[in-house]
Amino acid sequence: MRILLVEDDTVVAEQIQAALQQEHFSVDRAADGESALEQARDQGSYALILLDVTLPGRDGLGVCEVIRARRDPVPILMLTPRDRVEDRVRGLESGADDILPKPFDFKELLARIRALLRRDRIHKSRVIRIADLEIETLARRVRRASREISLTPHEYALLEALATHEGRTLTREIILERVWGSDDTYSNTVDVHIASLRKKIDTGPAAKLIHTVHGIGYVLRAPDAEAKP
Repeated sequence: MRILLVEDDTVVAEQIQAALQQEHFSVDRAADGESALEQARDQGSYALILLDVTLPGRDGLGVCEVIRARRDPVPILMLTPRDRVEDRVRGLESGADDILPKPFDFKELLARIRALLRRDRIHKSRVIRIADLEIETLARRVRRASREISLTPHEYALLEALATHEGRTLTREIILERVWGSDDTYSNTVDVHIASLRKKIDTGPAAKLIHTVHGIGYVLRAPDAEAKP
């Protein structure tokens, strides 16, 4: 299982690499943000990225934001010497899955890596079912009433975001951030993609699953289900 370790401190990087290799991980290294982005360009090449915040040039927060903007779901564990709440929040908001302050015990690092890998395997192998809608997250296959539905990458990401938060209203801003990796996209982008998704998911005699919450956003819920707060 391959891990990309992004750390500019050579001594620390060598220590982490050696410890992970003893646990039978294959470890590639990058010492700056641009090199990390180049190595992580191909989705699926790494099972996890171990990313230091303080890097020369583009820092870890910037690297994380670019990776998420590419729609790459690779688990990211961010290492930071800053243990303030606001710093941890910034790391999570940039797209990191977990934050580990430095200095740390290797046993905790290893436990967090294994927890993220376990969570990722569960997510990728699961099937989301809502009424007669079925989403295979690993194969990115969608069926409604046993009918195969072909979606564009953005349509699929939008549907999965709604389905993952079944019954909960997602604002346009949250959808833009989760699907497009930015809240600066054109304001009608979400509405256009929702309209397209509805034609594919909700066309025909089947009960409607995608609902508009006027003035707020959109929600996907089973027929007759109540919206959650």
